[in-house]
Amino acid sequence: MGIDPRQIVAGVLTVTMFLMLGNMVKRQHFDAPISHHVNHAGSTQAFEDTKDSDKSLAVDGDGDGPWKEESSGLKPCWSKPGFEEDEDSKGFVTFSLTNGPEYHVSQITDAVVVARYLRATLVIPDIRGSQPGDWRNFGDIYDIEKFVSSLEGVVKVVKSQPSELSSKNLAVLRIPNRVTDEYIAENIEPVFKSKGNVRVATYFPSVNMKKGKIEQEKERNSVGCLAMFGTLELQPEVREVVDSMVDRLKTLSRKSDGQFVAVDVRLDMLDNKGCQGNGDGSKKCYGPQEIAMFLRKLGFDKNSAIYMTQSRWDNSLDAIKDLFPKTYTKEGIMPMEKKQKYLGTDASEYEKVIDFYVCSESDVFVPAISGLFYANVAGKRIGSGKTRILVPANIPSDASVSLGSYVSRYVSKKNHMAYSCFC
Repeated sequence: MGIDPRQIVAGVLTVTMFLMLGNMVKRQHFDAPISHHVNHAGSTQAFEDTKDSDKSLAVDGDGDGPWKEESSGLKPCWSKPGFEEDEDSKGFVTFSLTNGPEYHVSQITDAVVVARYLRATLVIPDIRGSQPGDWRNFGDIYDIEKFVSSLEGVVKVVKSQPSELSSKNLAVLRIPNRVTDEYIAENIEPVFKSKGNVRVATYFPSVNMKKGKIEQEKERNSVGCLAMFGTLELQPEVREVVDSMVDRLKTLSRKSDGQFVAVDVRLDMLDNKGCQGNGDGSKKCYGPQEIAMFLRKLGFDKNSAIYMTQSRWDNSLDAIKDLFPKTYTKEGIMPMEKKQKYLGTDASEYEKVIDFYVCSESDVFVPAISGLFYANVAGKRIGSGKTRILVPANIPSDASVSLGSYVSRYVSKKNHMAYSCFC
């Protein structure tokens, strides 16, 4: 008895469908918003599924990379709101930057929004690391003058904490990330009027950088966009270090027509219980071996330069270096004369900042760990037109591969809040 050719075709289609479905589930698990409190750096997060399907991006065959950028750069859509010059400040809002630059972006945004709503004066924050006594001035990392000038006419800013502030007239409040006007009116303003000043600390009930379904009030959105994308720049010396590393990695890639790929992989995270998946085949984090195979199956040239955010070289990174010999950590690519200051025992905050900005400026970004680092790097890249962000997956050896299938949903669906701020 012969086999009906239609049965063969149906069988092939069924197998293909299941392979595609498996990859979609894994990416949905990785890309979706975080659903529990995140209050410290280095935590792993649980995800909820999204139901939208993927959209492929055009493949670029002109030698300029594996796919085309969406644009050479976007322009800010927000307008800079002002306030009445004769309106007196009603007190101070203070805060600290903690846990690294991916948190700094959100902490700055919330503090500016609160100060604007209260018509209070914003005190430039200090920077506090994860270890006791790990403290820096704002100007050690960021450009103070840029920060102050960017907020001129939006909120009043002072560079140091006024001497009259004390525990007697300063209330300390925890506020949710992406704080709303309603929350400020109900929970912050009454305390501010009573005490006269507030110190705010952002917590993250949901690390979700997706655009809201309902656009918020125009002025509030403009203030948030300005604070998130228009206030922070590196101070010149740190900027010089980042530029030298980025330039060297791009030069190494161009010599062989490869790509400069930045991969956020931190080995201390991979042993975390939150990285182990939910038993349904989905993944929250990807290790060096998995990233190496992912990049190879996507067709990246073996001479592409790969930058790893892992602090120091570890033997497990050999899995990537075996396939991509030009794989580096900070210690392998940073100028020798800068290492003592920026890679020393007390330089963890510098290292985090360097990782954040190198990942924001690479040809391609691969977040091997989901979370706020991924979300805020994506936002910075979108604002500068660098939309080549690939979300990892374990690709079956016999599956056909399309780069567009692994592009971050933040880009393919244009659902990152950055798309509310740039056009």
